[in-house]
Amino acid sequence: MTDKESMEILVTDAEETIKLGEIIGKSLEPGNIIALRGGLGAGKTVLVKGIAKGLGIEDEPVSPTFVIMNAYEGRIPLYHFDLYRVSGADELMGIGADEFLFGEGVSAVEWAERVEEIFPEYTIYIDIEIPGPDSGVPENTREIKIEGKKEWVSSFRSTAEQAFPASTK
Repeated sequence: MTDKESMEILVTDAEETIKLGEIIGKSLEPGNIIALRGGLGAGKTVLVKGIAKGLGIEDEPVSPTFVIMNAYEGRIPLYHFDLYRVSGADELMGIGADEFLFGEGVSAVEWAERVEEIFPEYTIYIDIEIPGPDSGVPENTREIKIEGKKEWVSSFRSTAEQAFPASTK
């Protein structure tokens, strides 16, 4: 028996991605880790902008590609990691990232697949896919799969279904 659950949401533009992120942000607690996976331009940073809004952060996050992590203060601190240029878990832990990742804030980790072995079982995984050109959906549509502990996903699902009634499964 698994303690994990997943759901999928289709968003049609950046505004919906931010709205989804805001719903996610409002549902988070200190210590949550969001592992974001998806290709270049999929919308990981756009989703983090919404998460920041949901955490009551006034600054708009930007991709921390060249600094690895940016910190933002809100209802809960947000530690926004971009691991695009990180070679692996040893490099990340070597710069002391663990004190932020496993601290009292929320960590949103872009390119999480580069260090997946470090994430605890309670990590919330979010995969963002760009549908192919023959999919028949509008160009800016994204397929977002959210997976995490059953209790969190179940609670989040009811809120997401109210906000995106036709797009959740």
